[in-house]
Amino acid sequence: MTWEVRLSNSRGVPYFFNTETKESTWDLPAEMTQEEAKGLPGADLLSRPKVPAGQVRASHLLVKHSGSRRPSSWKETNISRSKDEAIEILKGYQTEIGGSAEKFAELATVHSDCSSHEKGGDLGFFGHGQMQKPFEEAAYALEVGQISDVISTDSGVHLVMRTA
Repeated sequence: MTWEVRLSNSRGVPYFFNTETKESTWDLPAEMTQEEAKGLPGADLLSRPKVPAGQVRASHLLVKHSGSRRPSSWKETNISRSKDEAIEILKGYQTEIGGSAEKFAELATVHSDCSSHEKGGDLGFFGHGQMQKPFEEAAYALEVGQISDVISTDSGVHLVMRTA
């Protein structure tokens, strides 16, 4: 078997690593059963709690504006919209999302001005002091599955969904 379980230094959670191809994945490899995973080198790491102590996991949908600290993104090289326009755009997405995690990820993939759009807005696990204060406070205040109202940071305006 070419897979093993390793512990992420940045997130403190286990992941699967293929020693031949150097591929890594957070999820069980498609060709593997749970039983097979239990026999892998490092499999004891899989029984650890999925949420590192003191950390949360969140996704976000970011809309930047001209006052953002870096008013450009993968979609637009020069973002000129006002903060009020960005908030209105985000409120439209908020209405479209309702409470749906699937719709949140879908809209984040297409519309978020953050590189996390590639992962449906998923930012992974983070602890206190790793995000801008308003963002951190919102993420920690949410229950798992809950979506925030509009949050403003130096990066722009966000909707935040706590996922773990």
